[in-house]
Amino acid sequence: MDRVNLNGRKFVMVSSTASKVNPDGPTRFEYWEDDGLVWGSYTGDTVTQGRFVGTRDGAEVTISYVHALVAGGKAAGKSTSRIETGDDGRLRLVEEFSFEGDDTPHVSVCAELP
Repeated sequence: MDRVNLNGRKFVMVSSTASKVNPDGPTRFEYWEDDGLVWGSYTGDTVTQGRFVGTRDGAEVTISYVHALVAGGKAAGKSTSRIETGDDGRLRLVEEFSFEGDDTPHVSVCAELP
């Protein structure tokens, strides 16, 4: 997994324990990576604009994020994702995350777009 670079890869959220995912307009993520630094943006579903930045160590990506909500307000937090390769050869990100001010653990899964 160390050889796989996230630079320029796009993903969509397929499931989340924090909210219902709209299959017609899921949150879309774009990742960039350089020398262990990971950053990107996301939008869709419940998010108008989101940004993240963090680091990667092997198959693990640790980030901090913040986003503006469609319903108003903002949310921020931290997450750790595990990079996996699906049966179709595309990447999956299995993310464990929590929101600032709420210790409830959540899990989401994002699938790489073809």
